[in-house]
Amino acid sequence: MGKTDTRRSRIRRTLLVTGSILLPAMWPGAALHAQEGPAPQQPPQAREAVPTGNDIIVTARRRAESAQDVPVAVTVISGEDIARRDLTSLERIAAATPQLVIGRNVSGSGAQLSLRGIGSNSLSIGMEQSVAVIVDGVYYGQGRTINEGFFDLASMEILKGPQSLFFGKNATAGVISITTANPTDHLTAQIRTGYEFNARKVYGEGFVSGPIGDTAGFRVAVRGSKDYGSLFTNRAGDVTYNTRDTPTATTVAPNTPHVAPASKSGPRERDFLVRGTLRWEPVDDLTATLKANYGYNRTAGGAWNYNVFACDGGTSTTMPGTACEPGFHNYMNDLPADIADATVMAADKNFNKYTSWGVTGNIDYQLGNVALTSITNYNQNRNHWVADIDYQSSPTVNIWGAEISKWKAFSQELRALTEFDSPVNFMVGGYYQNTKRNFDQVVINANAENSAAPEGYRYVQYAKESTTKGETLSGYGQVIWKVVPSVELTGGVRYIHETKDSDFFQPYANPRFAGINYNVTDRVTANQTFTNWSPEATVAWKVSPDVNVYGAYKTAYKSGGFSNSSILTPLTAPDFFTFAPEKGRGFEAGVKTMLLDRQLRLNLSLYSYKYTDLQITYLDSRALSYNSVNAGSARTRGAEVEFDFQPRALHGFGLNGSLNYSKANYGDTIAPCYGGQSLNDGCVPGLLVPASGASAGTPGQNLDGVPTFTAPRWTATLGVKYDTEVTSGFTAGFGIDSRYSSSYLTSAFGSPLSRQGSYVNLDAQIHVRSSDERWELALLAKNLTNKFVVTGVTDAAGTGSGTGTNVNRIADQAGFGAMPRTVALQLTWRMP
Repeated sequence: MGKTDTRRSRIRRTLLVTGSILLPAMWPGAALHAQEGPAPQQPPQAREAVPTGNDIIVTARRRAESAQDVPVAVTVISGEDIARRDLTSLERIAAATPQLVIGRNVSGSGAQLSLRGIGSNSLSIGMEQSVAVIVDGVYYGQGRTINEGFFDLASMEILKGPQSLFFGKNATAGVISITTANPTDHLTAQIRTGYEFNARKVYGEGFVSGPIGDTAGFRVAVRGSKDYGSLFTNRAGDVTYNTRDTPTATTVAPNTPHVAPASKSGPRERDFLVRGTLRWEPVDDLTATLKANYGYNRTAGGAWNYNVFACDGGTSTTMPGTACEPGFHNYMNDLPADIADATVMAADKNFNKYTSWGVTGNIDYQLGNVALTSITNYNQNRNHWVADIDYQSSPTVNIWGAEISKWKAFSQELRALTEFDSPVNFMVGGYYQNTKRNFDQVVINANAENSAAPEGYRYVQYAKESTTKGETLSGYGQVIWKVVPSVELTGGVRYIHETKDSDFFQPYANPRFAGINYNVTDRVTANQTFTNWSPEATVAWKVSPDVNVYGAYKTAYKSGGFSNSSILTPLTAPDFFTFAPEKGRGFEAGVKTMLLDRQLRLNLSLYSYKYTDLQITYLDSRALSYNSVNAGSARTRGAEVEFDFQPRALHGFGLNGSLNYSKANYGDTIAPCYGGQSLNDGCVPGLLVPASGASAGTPGQNLDGVPTFTAPRWTATLGVKYDTEVTSGFTAGFGIDSRYSSSYLTSAFGSPLSRQGSYVNLDAQIHVRSSDERWELALLAKNLTNKFVVTGVTDAAGTGSGTGTNVNRIADQAGFGAMPRTVALQLTWRMP
């Protein structure tokens, strides 16, 4: 036996042993039950979106396929286009993608993502996103992922509609799959630096990549930035916050004044990210990849992107005479310094600080006609914020919060795909995940002071502590049947068994409120178990090499959970903190074509899905409680047309666009009223029964026929790019990318004040580069129309009165907005 055969034999034995012991060895109890996220990384030859004329290779079904052949509605952005358009954050991705809306929130889950009108509003930290974010095959389902920086990317795939079979329990509305760049087979490097004029941001990034001997390679990428200016202007003035010491208060309570100065304008962002990759290919049929990453992000003004943009009567409830108008401004006050010094987790400056790190190991092995994949990941993040959470510089309503949340997750997946020369093949896989979430929060409100309080709580109105531990064990399989060479029929199912063990406790409340508003005696615990089967079936007909027709039946499943950020009162129902899974099912069909001798890609898709037990969260603005409930149902139906035209006769020219119609409405759905909703407008006292998770007598409404939140009826995109040689040794080019959205409601409960009007977003790029592509100078512009766009909303604290009566005032709408206009000058040097 030769050396190569001996090495292969040794590797085979190692893989067999590893596959049998890796899961239980790395995490005790893994073979019993668990908590989950989507499937692992794809084979090395399938990981990057590789252009093939007007077509590219994708991994929407966990195997390498042409984007035009895969029977899935998918938008693919190549690494080249990501760099050209500077799509380095989830918010920028959303601004460039039709039907995708992403909003950044300081509290709750940290973000909300919706696609085709289905998503999760961001008010509860215990609720996971319906649009799953996958990075290098690893599930990052927490909203705080919005704080991650995405750079040095190979490709991005946006999969629309339910993706439960391949991506797990929380991909009910779609998937954003991001693939980072891998090592190259030759030594190369890049350095990029730039300056953005609006935020006065200085940034730089770079990578170095190359081989290590004959069988290995490495890549190290780094990015950092700092804002010296602001994107949102703070219009607040100093306010005086008078506290009342509970033990010494008499009938006429003495007031102690504390000055709350105006916060800095935001975000004044600083970030630093680094990623290292090692890749080993000892033989042709084995590839092992190890990636490690660290990220740091800090912004000033914790709720810097909040704007009270709409109020009943046009002026603020808590700042009488101040107009409520959309724009890149806010009203924020810092916590008084003496209070901050005496309060746990607090600081005298509003901020948000996010840190994360993770390690991912991937093994791909071709064992004859079977492709084996193993992916192991550990990741964790920590988020700490202090913010003015009344969102208005009010002389009477002053509320601050401080919070630390932590998340960590371990996952392991094994998958096998047969590649026999026969009509029938199979894919089978198993997935395990173990997670833990910690949540701690204090709220400074209602002039609370207690000189006899434990250290760190003197000025705290109430405090919260909560933990959720989860495990998931999931198995899935798919049969792939070539009925005839031009027709493929696939059918599969995913089984999920999940447990979540949670507790909630309020360790302190000011004596003025303890026992009346807040229960500081009891601890809430919940031991939840969820099981689900998610089937899927697809038929695809290759009418010709350039025409593919498909139809699919899909199901969706989103895990139930525990609302870690709610409030426990003496009247809270035992099941108030828990909510049930969200489910969906429906059909999708489409036709994908390559026309004009493969110069034009033209695709059409139609879909109809019904979701039940929708998970939604509302803010009880009087108690400052974020409460998660299961509403009734919603249906989303629509049609999408997209094209990409690259004529060979005009080298360097490209034209692309899309037109999308989506109707996403609630069905027969009993839900909480929006703040200040009147009886005449459908808010009925006592309509929301305890089974919904709310207390008896809570006013409710029937949302039947009301649009879901962030669900524009019409969206469209149009982009053009052109590159040409201008002189010997230099090329120049430009790109213009536009996105249109019709109006939509941003409230999950139909508040008419929450409507975002129709808008057009316009991005542009101009560049000059050397013909050898060693040097490039670029001018990058985002949101040239400078349109303020609301991407999520909450009722402003202390507003909204007369709910369920006809003597009412609708709650002020505090919206979190997308970025204003930015223009950056960027210089890039590349090693050829």
